[in-house]
Amino acid sequence: MSVTPVLEADVLRRQDPELAEILLGELTRQSTTLQLVAAENFTSPAVLAALGSPLANKYAEGYPGARHHGGCEIVDVAERVAVDRAKALFGAAHANVQSHSGSSAVLAAYAALLRPGDTVLALGLPYGGHLTHGSPANFSGRWFDFVGYGVDAETGLIDYEQVRALARTHRPKAIVCGSIAYPRHIDYALFRDVADEVGAYLIADAAHPIGLVAGGAAPNPVPYADVVCATTHKVLRGPRGGMLLCGAELAERVDRAVFPFTQGGAQMNTIAAKAVAFGEAATPAFTAYAHQVVANARVLAAGLAAEGLVVTTGGTDTHLITVDPLPLGVDGRTARGRLAAAGVVLDCCALPHGEARGLRLGTAAVTTQGMGEAEMAQIGVLLAGVLREKPGKAASRTARDEVRDLVGGFAPYPG
Repeated sequence: MSVTPVLEADVLRRQDPELAEILLGELTRQSTTLQLVAAENFTSPAVLAALGSPLANKYAEGYPGARHHGGCEIVDVAERVAVDRAKALFGAAHANVQSHSGSSAVLAAYAALLRPGDTVLALGLPYGGHLTHGSPANFSGRWFDFVGYGVDAETGLIDYEQVRALARTHRPKAIVCGSIAYPRHIDYALFRDVADEVGAYLIADAAHPIGLVAGGAAPNPVPYADVVCATTHKVLRGPRGGMLLCGAELAERVDRAVFPFTQGGAQMNTIAAKAVAFGEAATPAFTAYAHQVVANARVLAAGLAAEGLVVTTGGTDTHLITVDPLPLGVDGRTARGRLAAAGVVLDCCALPHGEARGLRLGTAAVTTQGMGEAEMAQIGVLLAGVLREKPGKAASRTARDEVRDLVGGFAPYPG
């Protein structure tokens, strides 16, 4: 099966060979290097087909049955399918699938529940909080008064006693639970209890674990949070985009916060692709996939620990792993560069209670490719070997060949 209808028809090659080569070059990069970025995955050919469909042509400001443009009869059906599938998949009373990204979804949640100057309690950025959780460079830090909670210095786990104490002291309008670098499950019930005690809204930023939630491999925040913000890529394997889930009582506020307050026209091709991904995530095959993602992450985390890297929190419950490579003699940025030279793609991240940066990696993409626990053990040894080597062309070539051999048997898009 070819990757996209456009390339299959060879239209782009004839129309714009320069861009065609760029697209094919990116496909080659993805197929010949080891994809361990925790926030990335490979969508299915069906999702790619929806993204490249004629729905990309349609302007559709508004919601099904109440658009600001004519000719929306078909795209209305597509959006209703996406909404119904999302509601069924996550057990939500209401779903908004128009957010262009995870950050857009968080912005809409804040717009629905808060006013500028309100106090918000969220995980501090040094401990894995997202930019939208109070960074001064982001709208969140400029418009709201954020108070950050942290993690235990020894275990690396969220300090729930501190969460409750800070909530009692600052009486926030909202509490945000969620992280871009926290590898453990979050106790949503406890957060709900704290929010109820101080009269705060609870916002769950589930951008990373939502795919695991769909597959039954992580706790579902929907029964506990007032609003759940999420992305549709990452483990969920859909197109890049966002969504919001909430109860019926907040449905209108959330919808109006997305459109017309923070966004204009919906991207109907992306919404159709989200519907495809939700349908795929409702299958037994996806359930098996989600659990394999976690099993792979646990094996990889254990392998990295055995090689001498420090794994934060001592392991993982999810697809995500954060490690300190300093025991092998390199800091996070240097480690990322060495691994990139060997064809291993991953990210740096802040480490709790430390000035040095570590590495953040995930197992969603490699699991989609069909890799299992044996390959994870191999990857752990490979990564540590690269980090131990003294920089040199010969060493890099050897590791690069090993990466090529490994990924060569697991093409993301066979054929």
